[in-house]
Amino acid sequence: MEPTSLIGPDRLWSAHEVLLRPSPVPAAPGVYGWHFEQTPHKDLPAGRLLYIGIAPRYMANRTSAQNLRKRVRYHYRGNAAGSTLRLTLGCLLGLELRRVGSGKRMTFGKAGEATLSHWMADNARVCWMEQDKPWELESHLISQLDLPLNLDQNRHNAYHSRLKELRAQARQRARELPISF
Repeated sequence: MEPTSLIGPDRLWSAHEVLLRPSPVPAAPGVYGWHFEQTPHKDLPAGRLLYIGIAPRYMANRTSAQNLRKRVRYHYRGNAAGSTLRLTLGCLLGLELRRVGSGKRMTFGKAGEATLSHWMADNARVCWMEQDKPWELESHLISQLDLPLNLDQNRHNAYHSRLKELRAQARQRARELPISF
Protein backbone atom coordinates (compact mmCIF):
# COMPACT_ATOMS: atom_id res chain seq x y z
CA MET A 1 0.00 0.00 0.00
CA GLU A 2 2.85 2.41 -0.73
CA PRO A 3 1.52 5.67 -2.22
CA THR A 4 4.72 6.62 -4.06
CA SER A 5 2.95 6.20 -7.39
CA LEU A 6 0.67 9.09 -6.34
CA ILE A 7 3.26 11.32 -4.62
CA GLY A 8 6.01 11.02 -7.22
CA PRO A 9 4.41 9.33 -10.21
CA ASP A 10 6.36 8.20 -13.23
CA ARG A 11 3.82 10.05 -15.37
CA LEU A 12 1.09 12.64 -14.97
CA TRP A 13 -1.83 12.76 -17.38
CA SER A 14 -3.47 15.85 -18.89
CA ALA A 15 -7.15 16.47 -19.56
CA HIS A 16 -6.56 15.98 -23.28
CA GLU A 17 -5.01 12.55 -22.72
CA VAL A 18 -7.59 11.40 -20.16
CA LEU A 19 -10.52 12.46 -22.34
CA LEU A 20 -9.26 10.58 -25.42
CA ARG A 21 -11.07 7.46 -26.53
CA PRO A 22 -9.91 4.95 -25.62
CA SER A 23 -8.95 6.59 -22.34
CA PRO A 24 -5.71 5.56 -20.66
CA VAL A 25 -7.51 5.58 -17.29
CA PRO A 26 -8.57 2.05 -16.33
CA ALA A 27 -12.22 1.23 -15.67
CA ALA A 28 -11.19 -0.23 -12.32
CA PRO A 29 -11.40 0.72 -8.64
CA GLY A 30 -8.59 2.80 -7.23
CA VAL A 31 -7.14 6.02 -5.87
CA TYR A 32 -6.30 9.04 -8.01
CA GLY A 33 -4.08 12.01 -7.21
CA TRP A 34 -4.13 15.57 -8.55
CA HIS A 35 -1.00 17.67 -9.11
CA PHE A 36 -1.07 21.27 -10.38
CA GLU A 37 1.45 23.02 -12.60
CA GLN A 38 -0.04 26.33 -11.44
CA THR A 39 -2.04 26.22 -8.23
CA PRO A 40 -5.48 27.78 -7.81
CA HIS A 41 -4.27 29.91 -4.89
CA LYS A 42 -1.00 31.70 -4.11
CA ASP A 43 -0.73 30.00 -0.69
CA LEU A 44 -0.60 26.51 -2.20
CA PRO A 45 2.53 24.90 -3.63
CA ALA A 46 2.77 24.04 -7.32
CA GLY A 47 4.12 20.85 -8.80
CA ARG A 48 3.08 18.36 -6.14
CA LEU A 49 0.19 16.21 -4.98
CA LEU A 50 -2.55 18.40 -3.44
CA TYR A 51 -5.68 16.20 -3.58
CA ILE A 52 -6.62 12.53 -3.69
CA GLY A 53 -9.93 10.88 -4.50
CA ILE A 54 -11.25 7.36 -4.74
CA ALA A 55 -13.56 5.39 -6.97
CA PRO A 56 -15.77 3.85 -5.97
CA ARG A 57 -16.55 5.15 -2.52
CA TYR A 58 -17.56 2.64 0.15
CA MET A 59 -21.25 1.70 -0.01
CA ALA A 60 -22.52 -0.74 2.59
CA ASN A 61 -25.90 -1.46 1.02
CA ARG A 62 -25.29 -1.37 -2.73
CA THR A 63 -22.60 -1.61 -5.38
CA SER A 64 -21.28 1.59 -6.92
CA ALA A 65 -20.93 1.86 -10.69
CA GLN A 66 -18.06 4.34 -10.30
CA ASN A 67 -14.49 3.56 -11.33
CA LEU A 68 -11.27 5.48 -11.91
CA ARG A 69 -12.07 6.30 -15.55
CA LYS A 70 -15.54 7.69 -14.81
CA ARG A 71 -14.42 9.79 -11.82
CA VAL A 72 -11.26 11.24 -13.35
CA ARG A 73 -13.04 12.12 -16.59
CA TYR A 74 -15.90 13.70 -14.62
CA HIS A 75 -13.50 15.88 -12.63
CA TYR A 76 -12.08 17.22 -15.89
CA ARG A 77 -15.42 17.90 -17.62
CA GLY A 78 -18.26 17.72 -15.08
CA ASN A 79 -19.55 20.36 -12.69
CA ALA A 80 -19.15 21.44 -9.08
CA ALA A 81 -22.36 19.70 -7.98
CA GLY A 82 -20.80 16.32 -8.75
CA SER A 83 -17.15 17.00 -7.97
CA THR A 84 -15.84 18.31 -4.68
CA LEU A 85 -12.51 18.90 -6.44
CA ARG A 86 -14.19 21.19 -8.99
CA LEU A 87 -16.11 22.96 -6.20
CA THR A 88 -12.87 23.58 -4.28
CA LEU A 89 -10.89 24.72 -7.33
CA GLY A 90 -13.65 27.06 -8.51
CA CYS A 91 -13.96 28.65 -5.08
CA LEU A 92 -10.19 29.13 -4.86
CA LEU A 93 -10.15 30.68 -8.34
CA GLY A 94 -12.92 33.10 -7.34
CA LEU A 95 -15.63 31.76 -9.65
CA GLU A 96 -19.21 32.59 -8.67
CA LEU A 97 -21.12 29.60 -7.31
CA ARG A 98 -24.82 29.63 -8.25
CA ARG A 99 -27.91 27.60 -7.46
CA VAL A 100 -29.11 25.92 -10.66
CA GLY A 101 -32.16 23.98 -11.84
CA SER A 102 -34.54 23.45 -8.92
CA GLY A 103 -32.17 25.46 -6.73
CA LYS A 104 -30.80 22.52 -4.74
CA ARG A 105 -27.71 21.95 -6.89
CA MET A 106 -24.85 24.44 -6.98
CA THR A 107 -22.44 24.88 -9.88
CA PHE A 108 -20.45 27.70 -11.43
CA GLY A 109 -22.96 27.95 -14.29
CA LYS A 110 -22.16 27.12 -17.90
CA ALA A 111 -19.60 29.90 -18.34
CA GLY A 112 -17.93 29.33 -14.97
CA GLU A 113 -17.72 25.56 -15.44
CA ALA A 114 -16.22 26.12 -18.91
CA THR A 115 -13.66 28.52 -17.40
CA LEU A 116 -12.83 25.93 -14.73
CA SER A 117 -12.53 23.10 -17.30
CA HIS A 118 -10.15 25.27 -19.34
CA TRP A 119 -8.08 26.12 -16.24
CA MET A 120 -7.90 22.43 -15.32
CA ALA A 121 -6.88 21.47 -18.87
CA ASP A 122 -4.00 23.95 -18.61
CA ASN A 123 -2.93 23.23 -15.01
CA ALA A 124 -4.31 20.01 -13.50
CA ARG A 125 -2.54 16.70 -14.01
CA VAL A 126 -3.65 13.37 -12.62
CA CYS A 127 -2.21 9.98 -11.78
CA TRP A 128 -3.81 6.87 -10.31
CA MET A 129 -3.24 3.49 -8.83
CA GLU A 130 -5.61 0.56 -8.95
CA GLN A 131 -6.82 -0.62 -5.54
CA ASP A 132 -9.62 -3.12 -4.87
CA LYS A 133 -10.88 -1.33 -1.74
CA PRO A 134 -9.73 2.27 -2.28
CA TRP A 135 -11.56 3.59 0.82
CA GLU A 136 -9.14 1.60 2.98
CA LEU A 137 -6.13 3.37 1.43
CA GLU A 138 -7.82 6.80 1.34
CA SER A 139 -7.95 7.17 5.13
CA HIS A 140 -4.30 6.16 5.45
CA LEU A 141 -3.15 8.61 2.76
CA ILE A 142 -5.11 11.54 4.16
CA SER A 143 -3.76 10.92 7.65
CA GLN A 144 -0.14 10.66 6.44
CA LEU A 145 0.16 13.19 3.61
CA ASP A 146 -0.18 16.97 3.31
CA LEU A 147 -3.26 17.19 1.07
CA PRO A 148 -4.57 20.75 1.45
CA LEU A 149 -7.44 20.37 -1.02
CA ASN A 150 -9.00 17.37 0.75
CA LEU A 151 -11.58 18.26 3.41
CA ASP A 152 -13.09 14.91 4.40
CA GLN A 153 -11.05 13.19 7.16
CA ASN A 154 -8.49 16.01 6.96
CA ARG A 155 -9.17 18.37 9.88
CA HIS A 156 -5.52 18.09 10.91
CA ASN A 157 -4.37 19.87 7.73
CA ALA A 158 -3.31 23.50 8.20
CA TYR A 159 -5.39 24.59 5.17
CA HIS A 160 -8.59 22.79 6.26
CA SER A 161 -10.38 25.56 8.18
CA ARG A 162 -9.54 28.18 5.56
CA LEU A 163 -10.80 26.03 2.68
CA LYS A 164 -13.92 24.98 4.58
CA GLU A 165 -14.74 28.65 5.31
CA LEU A 166 -14.13 29.70 1.71
CA ARG A 167 -16.51 27.03 0.42
CA ALA A 168 -19.13 27.92 3.08
CA GLN A 169 -18.96 31.59 2.04
CA ALA A 170 -19.40 30.67 -1.63
CA ARG A 171 -22.46 28.53 -0.79
CA GLN A 172 -23.95 31.31 1.34
CA ARG A 173 -23.51 33.86 -1.47
CA ALA A 174 -25.11 31.40 -3.91
CA ARG A 175 -28.15 31.04 -1.63
CA GLU A 176 -28.58 34.82 -1.65
CA LEU A 177 -28.58 35.03 -5.47
CA PRO A 178 -31.49 34.13 -7.73
CA ILE A 179 -31.51 30.62 -9.21
CA SER A 180 -29.60 30.48 -12.47
CA PHE A 181 -31.01 28.52 -15.41
